Amino acid sequence: MVKDRFIVEVEPGKPAKEGKPSIGPVYRSIFAKDGFPEPTSGLDSCWDIFRLAVEKYPNNQMLGRREIVNGKPGKYLWMTYREAYNIVLKVGNSIRSCGIEEGGRCGIYGANSPEWIMSMEACNAHGLYCVPLYDTLGAGAVEFIICHAEVEIAFVEEKKISELLKTFPGATKYLRTIVSFGKVTSQQKEEVEKFGVAIYSWDEFLSLGEGKHFDLPVKKKSDICTIMYTSGTTGDPKGVMISNNSIVTLIAGVKRLLESVNESLTEKDVYLSYLPLAHIFDRVIEECSINHGASIGFWRGDVKLLVEDIGELKPTIFCAVPRVLDRIYSGLQQKISSGGFIKHTMFNLAYSFKLRNMRKGRKHSEAAPLCDKIVFNKVKEGLGGNVRLILSGAAPLASHVEEFLRVVSCSYVLQGYGLTETCAGTFVSIPDELNMLGTVGPPVPNVDVCLESVPEMGYDALSTTPRGEVCVRGDTLFSGYYKREDLTKEVLIDGWFHTGDIGEWQADGSLQIIDRKKNIFKLSQGEYVAVENLENIYGQVPDIDSIWVYGNSFESFLVAVINPSKQAVEKWAEQAGISGDFDALCENPKVKEYFLGELAKIAKEKKLKGFEFIKAVHLDPVPFDMERDLITPTFKKKRPQLLKYYKSAIDNMYKSAK
Repeated sequence: MVKDRFIVEVEPGKPAKEGKPSIGPVYRSIFAKDGFPEPTSGLDSCWDIFRLAVEKYPNNQMLGRREIVNGKPGKYLWMTYREAYNIVLKVGNSIRSCGIEEGGRCGIYGANSPEWIMSMEACNAHGLYCVPLYDTLGAGAVEFIICHAEVEIAFVEEKKISELLKTFPGATKYLRTIVSFGKVTSQQKEEVEKFGVAIYSWDEFLSLGEGKHFDLPVKKKSDICTIMYTSGTTGDPKGVMISNNSIVTLIAGVKRLLESVNESLTEKDVYLSYLPLAHIFDRVIEECSINHGASIGFWRGDVKLLVEDIGELKPTIFCAVPRVLDRIYSGLQQKISSGGFIKHTMFNLAYSFKLRNMRKGRKHSEAAPLCDKIVFNKVKEGLGGNVRLILSGAAPLASHVEEFLRVVSCSYVLQGYGLTETCAGTFVSIPDELNMLGTVGPPVPNVDVCLESVPEMGYDALSTTPRGEVCVRGDTLFSGYYKREDLTKEVLIDGWFHTGDIGEWQADGSLQIIDRKKNIFKLSQGEYVAVENLENIYGQVPDIDSIWVYGNSFESFLVAVINPSKQAVEKWAEQAGISGDFDALCENPKVKEYFLGELAKIAKEKKLKGFEFIKAVHLDPVPFDMERDLITPTFKKKRPQLLKYYKSAIDNMYKSAK
C-alpha cells in the first residue's frame, strides 16, 4: 500500500500472537535508506554545539533583543557568539562557586531571553541538568518540579520572582540560590534570606565567580543534559530525561532532511524566539540555529506585539503553534473581506490560480510569480518579508489554514509532529508536496517508525489502509521519566516508544494523526466513540475556532462546547437579522441551531455514524484558556477540567436535547 517515494521498509509487519496486537512494517525516511546520518565528529554534547559554533562563527550575531528608548521599542541590539560565550563562562564559574557540582540541577524560570540561553549554556558547560520551569504552569507545578527534580539553583526572569516566592517554604528544602535575569528589590532580598536562601541580581551573580576557575568536566553522549517536565493533561507533570545524544542525533537528522530538499539552514538565517524554551519544540530549533551560527532574536513577551517584533527582526525561519497561525489566518481573512469588492475579487482570482498550479505539482515560488508580486507580497511583508520556512508543531493545524498559508505566505509551510519523549522532530512534511496537506509528513531521517494495531478501537496496522498507534525507535528517544521507572516501562517496550497517538499511513509515505488512543469512551448503547477523531472533523467547520466533544456511558448521544469565530457569528447574525453583541449571540437559540446545522452538514459529508452526530451545543465566547486550566501550555485539551468547568452547561444540553 505505502509507496516508497518518501519512505523505505526496513522490517516486515508481524501478525498478532500470544495476546500481543499485530504490528505494521517498520519504515524510515528515504533520505536515510543507506543508514542514519552520524552527528558531526567532535559533536558529542549540547556544549559542543555551542563551543564549536563560537570557534567557527565568533563574530556572527547570536542573541538579540529590542532596545527600549524612552519607553518605545527600537532596533534589535545584538551580542555576538564570542560575547555570549564569555558571559556563559562567567555564569558557569559563578554557579560552581555556589558549590554546585556536575550532575546538579539548575532551574530556569521565565520567558525566552538571551539570559535564558546563556544560563542553559552554562549548565551545558558544567554538566548540570537544565530543568526549565514553565512560564505558564503556576506556583503549584513550579514547586512540584523544584522538589521532584531537587533543583538547587534557579535563574528567574525579574517579574517572575514573586511567583517563585509562592513556592516557599516547600521549595526551600532544595533551593539554595536564586539568580534574577535583572534586578532584585531589597524587599525580595529580605524575604528570601529569611529562609536561608541567597538571591542575586544578574550583575551581582556574574561577579561572584571572578578570579575563580573551574575546569569543565568531560561530557559523554549518554549524559542527561535536560529534564523537561511535560504538561500532562492528567496528573502531575512528568520529568522527561533528554540526553546529549538525543539532541545531537536530532540535529544530524534535521540537517540531512533540509539538505535533501535544498533548504539547508545557514549562518544567514534569523530565528524569532517566542515559543517557550521550556518546550522541546523551541529548544531544538534554537539548538539547530546555534549549530549553524544563525541569529536568534527574542520577542518582547506580549502576543499582541508579536507582529511588530516580526516586522523589526525580519526572521527567515518562523515556528508556530496552530493557535498563532489561526490568528494570522483570521486577521488576513478579515483584511481581505473588508478590502472592498475589487480587491476581494482580485485576491480570490489570484488565490485560485496559484492553488490550481500548485496542485499540478508546480513549486510555490513558480506557481504564480506575478500574483506573488502584486497580491501576496503584502502577506509576506506582514511576516517581515524574509520568511522562507514556516514550521507548525505541538498540535494539528487545520487543513484550510495550512492550504491558505501555503498559497499566500510565499514560503514553505511545513507541519511537524513529535513529543518531548522523541526530542520533538519525528515527522515533518516535505516542501512543495501539496498532497501532504493535513498530514505530518514522513519520518525525519533519524528514526524508525511502525504502527501497532489497536483492536478495541478497530485500528489495524496490516490492513490496506494501515492505522494504529504510532511507535518510534531511535537515538532521539528520551532516557526515561525521572524517578518514574514504572511510567517509563509502560511506554518504552523493547526499544519502541509508544506515543499514544493513532496514525494512518498515506499513499505517499506521509502520516496523518487521526486519533488518540486513550480518548475513547462508550455511549450507553455500547458504541465506542474516538473523540479526537471527531473533533478533528468538526473542527474543519470554518466558523469554529475550537471544539470539545463530550459523551459518557450513561447517555446515548454526544454534545459539544464550541468557541465560535466572532467575525463569522456577527456576519451570520447580521444576514439573519438578529441583533445583539457577541456574548448575547452565543446565547441565542437560532445561532446554536445554525452551528448544529453546520456540524450535521460536515458529519454527513464525512459519512459519520448516527451516534457520532452532535445533538446539542453550548457556545462560549471566551476561548479555552490556561487561566481557567482548560488547556495545557501546548494547547492540548484537559478533558477532566473541561468537564468540571462546563458541568452545568452539559447537564442543560442533555436535558434540553432529550
